[in-house]
Amino acid sequence: MDLLTEQERRHRSHHASSVAAALHDRGIVAVALTWVDTSGITRTKAVPLERLPHAAAWGVGASPVFDAFLLDDSILSGHFAGGPTGDLRLHPDLARIAPLAALPGWAIAPADRYSQDGAPHPRDPRLLLRRIVDEFAADGFVVRAAIEFEWVVSRTDPADPDAFHPASTAPAYGAAKLVELGGYLRDLLTALRDSGIAVEQIHPEYAVSQFELSIAAADPLATADTAIVVRETIRAAGAAHGLRACFAPMVDVDGVGNGGHIHLSLWADGRNMMAGGSGPFGLTDPGHRFAAGILKHLPGLLAIGCPSMASYLRLRPSHWAGIYACWGLENREAALRFITGADGERADAANFEVKCFDPAANPYLALAGLLIAGRAGLATDLALPKPVAVDPAGLDQHTRDAEGISTLPRTLHDAVAAFEGDPVLYGAFGAELADTISSVRRGEIALFADATPAQIATATRWRF
Repeated sequence: MDLLTEQERRHRSHHASSVAAALHDRGIVAVALTWVDTSGITRTKAVPLERLPHAAAWGVGASPVFDAFLLDDSILSGHFAGGPTGDLRLHPDLARIAPLAALPGWAIAPADRYSQDGAPHPRDPRLLLRRIVDEFAADGFVVRAAIEFEWVVSRTDPADPDAFHPASTAPAYGAAKLVELGGYLRDLLTALRDSGIAVEQIHPEYAVSQFELSIAAADPLATADTAIVVRETIRAAGAAHGLRACFAPMVDVDGVGNGGHIHLSLWADGRNMMAGGSGPFGLTDPGHRFAAGILKHLPGLLAIGCPSMASYLRLRPSHWAGIYACWGLENREAALRFITGADGERADAANFEVKCFDPAANPYLALAGLLIAGRAGLATDLALPKPVAVDPAGLDQHTRDAEGISTLPRTLHDAVAAFEGDPVLYGAFGAELADTISSVRRGEIALFADATPAQIATATRWRF
């Protein structure tokens, strides 16, 4: 990424003036500038609408220390992050500003972080994801990504505010959940529509008081930006109904947890590389190698996509959490589920779903990591192993070994070790960001070193 020049700053200020005028006409009075920290928590600073041109040109000050925040808001001192000194500038991406319809008068904008001299911040995951998307484009490829959002709805209780009080006890996937919470879901969908979000479907999920929402596939950077708008809209729409949204990987230790599945497809010359080929189930050679790269690097990617101690309470066999490092056609127990789509739409619909990731992940880091792994696969002759058509948990260990089916890391400690031992991932993230990711993960491990699973679930329930 290039330095912000004086000419670029003038351009951003001028552009922001026209954007602000349009937002003013929609009743917007302030813009929330957001970024996601290493622990996966969205942080924000806001400016009145009339200050948007200045913020676009010169940024809003923020400490670099946010890179070293743990999920309990304690701060690490690492090799590159932590400490009281230094300053960064938050620059809103004017192309991605959206009215936050669930909070009247507010708009939201993802922020890129630069130093005071206009240099890109080396630990900014959004700038990293932008660069990787550009590298795919230079190679002649486009990636389309989508995220599924799972969350659990709790009723608020002032006498016990941090406990989980299910807003519905209707059956899994039951229509009764829609009946009981239909007003909330209606207002949520309306707010998302008015914020410019294309929702593909919404439905009750398996766990008690749990729902899932899917958005349309888009450019990975736009998808990560949209993820922030969706989550904050879900949160705000619930608050208006006296409800609280929980995005934690595990709400309580007796539940199944929330997933944050990511769908990916690779395209070239307007054609989906996941369909119409001579490989398994119609995969083309580039699509095959892209998926093989992701599968190969999934152990290290868990430190990105399953970044919390709570994540490993969710990763259990036969819970559709994708703990096995394998792939299969429509196999919801495989870490990589291949989806062809219905006959007649496969050229558009075919994609891979990453089943193991959860909502604690920073979406910019998660998508950057997956694209790094996929691009590494494209650069090699890597091949996917034999697809798995059953629940691997039902196979004995000898059969799993013979089929090359291993489990992904079962603890955050093991995931961090896999990340640090993967030169492709560690190198592509860069020394500063990679070291910070490892430091924050090890900080959370130390934070919960003596905690029980129930204590971990309680402590992380409302943090994401």
